[in-house]
Amino acid sequence: MTPQPFTVADVMTKKVVAVQPGAEFKEIVAAMERWQVTAVPVVEGDGRVVGVVSEADLLVKEEFHDHRIGLVEQMRRLDATAKAGSRRAEDLMTSPAVTVAPEASLPQTARRMAAHRVKRLPVVDASGTIQGIVSRSDLLKVFLRPDEDLAAEVRHDVVEHLFPLSQRRVDVHVDAGVVTLSGEVHDGALIPVAARLARAVEGVVDVRCELTAQSRH
Repeated sequence: MTPQPFTVADVMTKKVVAVQPGAEFKEIVAAMERWQVTAVPVVEGDGRVVGVVSEADLLVKEEFHDHRIGLVEQMRRLDATAKAGSRRAEDLMTSPAVTVAPEASLPQTARRMAAHRVKRLPVVDASGTIQGIVSRSDLLKVFLRPDEDLAAEVRHDVVEHLFPLSQRRVDVHVDAGVVTLSGEVHDGALIPVAARLARAVEGVVDVRCELTAQSRH
């Protein structure tokens, strides 16, 4: 048995601040200010996500507020200049939206955020209907797991599984998310495997492996 990874569904925020495609510019700004978010999904009546409006999308209007746009710049930045003249979510939003499924793993989600340079992702089901929102801070929630919970999971899913004959001689200590494995084990070849599996437990910050192979006479 290997550690069961956390998914987006475990850490996402289910209460979502969203706007309709027809939402006006000021309405969107007010929603972001009220709920202290930097982006909002744009959803149709049935809850299907059709785009996302971010602070960056809105700031284009401020960028061109007192700036006369030349033809060359207009051609080079068609998307930005179009948004500068827009006032509804459907024209301001980035579409299609970058989304993630509830069953996606946390590393997958972190990589998706990094690849698209976004701070939060709408969580949608197979039909595209919004289920929640996941942010960078949500992905870090697993690192708030108590040390005793981490120790119990490492012992049960790693030590007992890999070293059934010598598990009583293995000590699992966790301090501030750092796991220390120490003691003697029967099969020295499994020591690197134990370190890798312990590191894969959600919430583990690092692993210090001080296990040694039991000497054979």
